[in-house]
Amino acid sequence: MKLIHTVEELRSELSVSKSAEKKVGFVPTMGALHPGHLALVKRCVEENEVTVVNIFVNPTQFNDKNDLENYPRTLEADLELLKPLGVDLVFNPSVEEIYPEPDTRVFDLSPLDSVMEGYYRPGHFNGVCQVVSKLFDRVRPDRAYFGEKDFQQLAVIRAMVSRLNYLIDIIGCPIVRESDGLAMSSRNQRLSAKDREIALKISHTLFKSCTFAESNGVAETMNFVERSIVSQPGLTLEYFSIVDGDTLQPVKSWEEASRIIGCIAVFCGGVRLIDNIKYKEE
Repeated sequence: MKLIHTVEELRSELSVSKSAEKKVGFVPTMGALHPGHLALVKRCVEENEVTVVNIFVNPTQFNDKNDLENYPRTLEADLELLKPLGVDLVFNPSVEEIYPEPDTRVFDLSPLDSVMEGYYRPGHFNGVCQVVSKLFDRVRPDRAYFGEKDFQQLAVIRAMVSRLNYLIDIIGCPIVRESDGLAMSSRNQRLSAKDREIALKISHTLFKSCTFAESNGVAETMNFVERSIVSQPGLTLEYFSIVDGDTLQPVKSWEEASRIIGCIAVFCGGVRLIDNIKYKEE
């Protein structure tokens, strides 16, 4: 496993693989790796001849300066986790390497990027598309792997790839949860022991809502989830939406779409956590 920091090094390392027509898999991350990330990496290693993992905290996708400053940065620990997995290259660039000049591109992926995360975090998905497109241009992978915990991000990236005509397979991988049900996230590191216990209410409510939804409508299920979260001291609900899994637009009935997802964002101890649950799959 080789750690590199510049685009020039990256291109040099990958040129041999490209010449030999080896399949290149790519896992973009912001570091602070946990088993959810590692599941993406393991699948990438299994399915490709060359695996590149990116570790870069992208400033353009943060609309909250404090959130950017507080985002955990644990490069040495991340490298130790990656070493035994068969990763070939770890690309850890500086901000200046990725953005030698300001990126003024504006991506219009409406309506996917205007609801939920897009509504509450203005500019977030534009920043995501800026950095992911830059990384795709530099790595030129055959496949790229993203977690379904960031369900809306996955949909936005798929739309961007389609509209920009990238010849890249976008692979979505299931949410990885702690044994008690909490969705794994780098932000969990910022939770106190007490807040972590409180945060369990989020996933447990989503699990219960699946059973509730079997005999109740969409509106009733939304009310069930919202009431459960709001009633828990220490949690502040930002949004809960039940949406079409393809368009991300709200649905009013379970018959309205072939895939239906419930997406939620909650503040716990000042830490913003997201999760989702599948109510209906194809």
